[in-house]
Amino acid sequence: MSDKAHFAPVNPVSSGLSGHCPRCGEGRLFKGYLTVRPNCSNCGLDFSFADSGDGPAAFIIMLVGFVVVGLALAVELTYQPPIWVHMLLWLPLTVILGAGIMRPLKGLLIALQYRHNAEEGKLDNGGTGPDQ
Repeated sequence: MSDKAHFAPVNPVSSGLSGHCPRCGEGRLFKGYLTVRPNCSNCGLDFSFADSGDGPAAFIIMLVGFVVVGLALAVELTYQPPIWVHMLLWLPLTVILGAGIMRPLKGLLIALQYRHNAEEGKLDNGGTGPDQ
């Protein structure tokens, strides 16, 4: 990832949310709905660094949960419908919102990983361990 100087800076938010390469902003990041390509078709950037883990899912749980629970409480306090109405409204909304936000959020987290050169954490033992 040390070759950033050969490419104009790309906004990680716009490239990530649109699913484009975080280095050139042109090539596609995904080869399916959530599967990351091995490399960029435009600039050749190796996407092996891209590991968003459970980050997008954790953010989606919080965001969608906040929206759906807020709406469900508002509907319950205002109309007091039977439970089947809640199930009919909130289960599909939860699935649709979660699935709709997953890809852009995963792209954003991968673009931010690239921008900030994020790597797996390593323990620093202060020079006293067997590695020294």
